[in-house]
Amino acid sequence: MSPRVTDSVSSAVAVLRQGGLVGLPTETVYGLAGDAFRPMTVARIFAAKNRPEFDPLIVHLATSAELRRVARDVPEAAQKLADRFWPGPLTLVLPRQSEVPDLVTSGLDTVAVRVPDHPLAQLVLRESGLCLAAPSANPFGGLSPTTAEHVERGLGDRVDLILDGGPCRVGVESTIIHIDADNRATLLRPGGLPLEAIEAVIGPVDTPTTNSDDDRPMAPGMLLRHYAPSHSLRLVEDWPPLAERGELGCLAYGEVPTGFGSLVSLPADDDLTAAAARFFPALHQLDESTVTGIVARRFPEHGLGRALNDRLTRAAAKEPACA
Repeated sequence: MSPRVTDSVSSAVAVLRQGGLVGLPTETVYGLAGDAFRPMTVARIFAAKNRPEFDPLIVHLATSAELRRVARDVPEAAQKLADRFWPGPLTLVLPRQSEVPDLVTSGLDTVAVRVPDHPLAQLVLRESGLCLAAPSANPFGGLSPTTAEHVERGLGDRVDLILDGGPCRVGVESTIIHIDADNRATLLRPGGLPLEAIEAVIGPVDTPTTNSDDDRPMAPGMLLRHYAPSHSLRLVEDWPPLAERGELGCLAYGEVPTGFGSLVSLPADDDLTAAAARFFPALHQLDESTVTGIVARRFPEHGLGRALNDRLTRAAAKEPACA
């Protein structure tokens, strides 16, 4: 284990209080955490990830009682969701407090905020007393990290310390919901909390049109290309002919097709919980193999399958054209 990888919460707290960056485990993916109220620290987050400054960050809190530290207004629907699902894989986009640095919100008048459901993240937040800006702890646009090893491999010495909390339980990023002043809810990013669970609490949720790379995103993960492995990823209706499979990696769900150069078959379960937890580790495994590309088929479009299909669609999108 690298000297920068530790299970010491006190060490992580000390680094964060000094304005440093910590690879922080959450139930969704590992975050690259820093004090949200230190603009220089937030700037380091963007630089470490090579993240464009127009893409806003999510602020992580210890409890929902701290929501007013970053949000100036909490509509009734937002409070209902916070009461029901926090701590958990839900991010709310709400009107921001003026004290939140512009860089955190990319100059928007809203802030994305959540309360993570991981024991080490909770300890760090409570003991530090900080609000933590924490996008995924990986180079921008790449595969999300769900282990401390993924963080170290992706960011190297650009992160000051990595807190090892084991594999992430949920395995995909949080669901992001925008609530406006009229309590209308809009899904900005499907994620680890199924849309069906949200609608059971607040009623119908609007679904957005697909963002283009020319749009100014309101929340993370909305650009057309994102979550992408270094190998090209192709979504297919049917597996390629047997003669073409030898040089390809395959991400399968509940089946074991033959002939591929590398294969990971995700477990089949009714709510896709097990598949979601293995999704990014499977893509990391395929990306590290000696294949020329990766193929995958869509998941059932319900529950966590909606989030997995979103990740696959964005990972398979072409790079935006250069101006």
